[in-house]
Amino acid sequence: MPTNIHRSPDDSPPLGLGMVFTHDMSNWLGFNIDDAWLQENVSWRDFGTGVRLGKLKREDATSLVLYEAQSEVEVNAFMPHSHPGGECYVVLEGEVWDEDGTYPTGSIVWMNRETTHTPKTRGKTLILVLWPEGVKTA
Repeated sequence: MPTNIHRSPDDSPPLGLGMVFTHDMSNWLGFNIDDAWLQENVSWRDFGTGVRLGKLKREDATSLVLYEAQSEVEVNAFMPHSHPGGECYVVLEGEVWDEDGTYPTGSIVWMNRETTHTPKTRGKTLILVLWPEGVKTA
């Protein structure tokens, strides 16, 4: 089976290595983001590219983080990378796109372990990300 295939939930077989599963939940799910709470309670790392990473929780190799991208970010703000244990993220604000598709606000995305991608953002974007086993650059 080819890798990096985007399938809708209706025609998805069990996910194999390199596959992406996504679903747009924006029809029925909305988000209220407390920016003041995030600024006061999250430890942010600014990459100087218009993107910063907020650490929410880490337990062993598993991390829950926020990525915040400004409206204008450097072209290579996100480098090609993969996740040994996969990656799950929810687009809370803005839009994310990569080699496999476009994910607007309200989308949940699962990338199987070792799937390599180079995400980009459109507009001010906030993404909640779960990494079961971290990140490695491609």
